[in-house]
Amino acid sequence: MSRPLPAPVPASTDQIQLRAVEVLSDHWYTLRKVTFDLRRRDGQWQTLTREAYDRGNGAALLLFDPRRRTVVLTRQFRLPAFLNGCIDGMLLEACAGLLDGDDPETCVRREAEEETGYRVRQPRKVFEAYMSPGSVTEKLHFFVAEYEHRDRIRDGGGLVEEGEDIEVVEMPLDEALAGIRSGSIQDGKTVMLLQHVALGWTGDNAG
Repeated sequence: MSRPLPAPVPASTDQIQLRAVEVLSDHWYTLRKVTFDLRRRDGQWQTLTREAYDRGNGAALLLFDPRRRTVVLTRQFRLPAFLNGCIDGMLLEACAGLLDGDDPETCVRREAEEETGYRVRQPRKVFEAYMSPGSVTEKLHFFVAEYEHRDRIRDGGGLVEEGEDIEVVEMPLDEALAGIRSGSIQDGKTVMLLQHVALGWTGDNAG
């Protein structure tokens, strides 16, 4: 998978006047320091400096079997979670990935097959969200797709050449929802998708 290009810096507007943009890091993704003038609600201008991390946009998919009320998740090591107190750094998540130049639906089909081994038949887009808008530019496109056992065409596990070592985990939806309450599921995108399905997924109510 190629490294995504950083998003271009937008032009100034009536509310935002850019003063300076400095690239602090461009090793894995792009970290910028931006100085700008912001017009406040009272009409006064204020000069601020912030940092923004650009890793590209992505897409996430929850595989859900409405007949058996089960979901397919992944378990993998996440360094930031480990550094911030997750004892072993292992998180249960819905499959996801960066767009990497693809449209969101192509992305979730690719990532689902790579990570879980399931071929996705009819992904339905349910919403978009900025996941950490105070510091990260990334916007995620969220999908749900129904699955059956016959849709699993390979083992999954991710791509070894990208350092992935992913465990595929199937569990009852109720168990996953209980995991949110107990803290065994703490990944934000996964919490959002599980709660979306719990609110009444029918397969034709998306969009």
